[in-house]
Amino acid sequence: MTEQAKKTVFSGVQPSGAMHLGGYLGAFRNWVALQDDDAYDVIYCVVDLHAMTVPYDPAEFHRLRLETAKVLLAIGIDPDRSLLYMQSQVPQHAELAWILGTLTPTGVLNRMTQHKDKLEKGVPANLGLYSYPVLMAADILLYGADLVPVGEDQKQHLEMARDLAERFNNRFAEVFPVPEPLIPKTAARVMSLVDPTSKMSSSDANPKNRINLDDSPDVIRKKVKSAVTDSDPTVRYDTAEKPGISNLLEIMSSTTGRSIDDLAAEYATGGYGRFKEAVAEAIIAELAPIRASLQNLDDAEVARILQKGALDARTRAERHQQKVRDAVGLGRF
Repeated sequence: MTEQAKKTVFSGVQPSGAMHLGGYLGAFRNWVALQDDDAYDVIYCVVDLHAMTVPYDPAEFHRLRLETAKVLLAIGIDPDRSLLYMQSQVPQHAELAWILGTLTPTGVLNRMTQHKDKLEKGVPANLGLYSYPVLMAADILLYGADLVPVGEDQKQHLEMARDLAERFNNRFAEVFPVPEPLIPKTAARVMSLVDPTSKMSSSDANPKNRINLDDSPDVIRKKVKSAVTDSDPTVRYDTAEKPGISNLLEIMSSTTGRSIDDLAAEYATGGYGRFKEAVAEAIIAELAPIRASLQNLDDAEVARILQKGALDARTRAERHQQKVRDAVGLGRF
């Protein structure tokens, strides 16, 4: 298939904390699968500008940016088959965000739920947090992305990117494809081990809520053993009555490839202890290659990969951004 016939796929991840099992099973494992598909031209970005919308420590932030890139490489993102770079190293993202911001009604931003959710959790209000969806739209549209892998929590932002693409095209010129959601064939919805009614999250203050991708086998066993379940010792899938056990069944199914029904039948009796041990060992086996790759990655080599990726991204972004400038009257003299 020719490069021109491929569909451009864009996705990004914030360097806002330890990368965990939920993100891996829900999204990042599919990123690797996409780069292996000849139908797609894939672009993956560490969206560090987005992570600046909440209070942070600069030194820790710098470390997290590198660690996030290392994890992406460790899970199998291949810079020879995927464009991988750091958002802040490509200034066209911010430039396009400003242009799109001039087309964005404040009423639309007022309705964005993630902004409201963060304010309710005590995050200080700031312009960056408020206009976060505009920068996300710029991320997607900068390369003329056709497809965007999305979860439930990002659908609203993709709808806004689609709306801004149409607004721009109608107001100036047909520059942007209107991106479509790319729904993964398989994507687990991994919940917190502490509160199985909430998603596993790197922002949760309790580290026991998640399995980090670099957790040791002993740590994984302890976290799974202490996972919140219920008093009924029968292992069965019932998200309403048994959310904790249902979550562990989904995790084990995603890491072993076995069906939930099959696992529930095997571990229905025998107690939660036996079942949790099996879940922990399945997670350990799934993450073992990632931990080994992480330990072998050299920071200087990762930095070199990111520098090359940023150069390639700037070159590619500039070709498209010049079309945007020409359309809005900012073309070269």
